[in-house]
Amino acid sequence: MTSQTSFYRGFVMIQEVKVENQWQLQEAKSKFSHIVDRARQYGPQFVTRHGHKAAVVLSFEDYQKMCAPENSLSDFLKASPFSDSDVEAFDRSKETPRDIDL
Repeated sequence: MTSQTSFYRGFVMIQEVKVENQWQLQEAKSKFSHIVDRARQYGPQFVTRHGHKAAVVLSFEDYQKMCAPENSLSDFLKASPFSDSDVEAFDRSKETPRDIDL
């Protein structure tokens, strides 16, 4: 059993790679339906090609959890330290910039 660390959209995911959830590509081709069932029941299934990790079979539910934003943009903005700030504090200065000789 080894531990695999991967990065996806800024999130760190650590997944234990066990012998029972690792498949050689040739075997994965012939047992794809079985591997999908195992992914739904036991979690991600890892496919190797020439001894190197090449792909992961996930259940749709796991995929949605991985891709779903934790908060909506509205929630993010409401939680901002500037949410109660005066809008005028963000107004741009009306002064013209200085002249630059090029």
